[in-house]
Amino acid sequence: MLTIGAFARASRLSPKALRLYDELGLLTPVRVDPHSGYRYYAPAQLERARLVAWLRRLGMPLARIREVCALAPAAAARAVAAYWAQVETEVAARRDLAAFLVDQLERKDATMTEPHDPTAPLTLRCAARTDRGLVRPANQDAAHAGPHLLAVADGYGPGGGPAATAAVEALKALEDEEDQWAGAGDLLAVLEEAARRAHRAAPSVDESTGSTLTAVLRSGARLALLHVGDSRAYVLRDSGLIRLTHDHTLVQSLVDEGRLTPEEAQSHPQRALLSRSLDGGTDFAPDLQLLDARPGERYLLCTDGLTGVVPPEAIRAALAGAATPHEAVADLVRLAHEAGAPDNVGCVVADVVEEAAAA
Repeated sequence: MLTIGAFARASRLSPKALRLYDELGLLTPVRVDPHSGYRYYAPAQLERARLVAWLRRLGMPLARIREVCALAPAAAARAVAAYWAQVETEVAARRDLAAFLVDQLERKDATMTEPHDPTAPLTLRCAARTDRGLVRPANQDAAHAGPHLLAVADGYGPGGGPAATAAVEALKALEDEEDQWAGAGDLLAVLEEAARRAHRAAPSVDESTGSTLTAVLRSGARLALLHVGDSRAYVLRDSGLIRLTHDHTLVQSLVDEGRLTPEEAQSHPQRALLSRSLDGGTDFAPDLQLLDARPGERYLLCTDGLTGVVPPEAIRAALAGAATPHEAVADLVRLAHEAGAPDNVGCVVADVVEEAAAA
C-alpha cells in the first residue's frame, strides 16, 4: 500500500484534495489507521485518481466526476465528450455576450466624441415581408414594421397562421396607443403586458397550435426586446452582426447541455420542437432585454425559415449590402429561396435614423 503522501505524488493530487475526495466518497482509501487516522491507498487506485485529476483540470464539477468514474470506459468517454461539448457551447455563448457588452460599452464611451447628437430624436426606417416558401402549402408567418414596433411571429399547427397573426395584431395596438406609454419608466413592462395578452388570447383548445414571437418596442432611443420561441433578433453594427436572442427549443437545450453539437443540431429531426411559445396553455416566460439604439444600426427580426437555411455570414452580407430595408428583406427572402425555402419566411429590417434624416 501507498501512504497518502506517496499516493499524492504518484497521482498528482494534493493530500488535501485526497482527504476531500475521501469525504465525498469519490476516492476512498483501502485502509485508514484506527489510531492515527492515516490513509493508505492501493497502487490499483492510481488509475482512478489520475482520471479524477484530469477531469478536475478540465473543470468538471466533483458531482459529475463521481458519475463519470462509475461508468464503463466507453460510457465514460461519451460522458466526457458531452461535458466538453457543453463547455464549448457555454464559452461560445459567453464570447457572444462579451462581444455584445464590449460593443455596448465602446459605443457609450464614444458618445462624447462622435458627431451624433444623443438628444436628437430617432425613428425607424423599416420594412417587413413574409413568404410562403417553396414547400409549405400555406404561409403561417406574420410580421409588422412600424416607427415604434417591430415584430415577427411563426405559427405552427392547424391554426398556426391565425395564431401568428393574432400575436402580431395584439402588439400592433401599441402603435396607436403611443401617447399612453411613450416615456414610460419601464418600457419592457409595456411590451411584456401586451405580449401577455396575446399569450392569453392564443388558442389553447388545440395543444398542437401556437406561435413564436419576437418583438421590439421603441421609445426615443430605448428599445425593449421580447422573445419567445425560435424566431430571432440581430443587430448589424460596425462590430459585425450580433445575435440578440437565444432559441427556446428542445434541440438548443440539448446543445446547451453538451448532448448535441451545433452542427448536429442543424439536422436533428426535432430541431423545430419548441420549449417555449405562445399557446395559451403554458406559462408565459419571455426573454426580455433593454437596448440603446443609435443611428446607423440595422436590426433584423426573422423566423427560422430564414435562419434554418441561410448561414449567418450570408445574412450579414445581405444586410450590409442592401441600400434600404425594403431591399434587405427582398434579398433575404431571395437567399431563402435559393436554399430551397422549405419553410415559410418572415423578416423585418429596420434602420435607426435621426428624424431629420428620415424626413
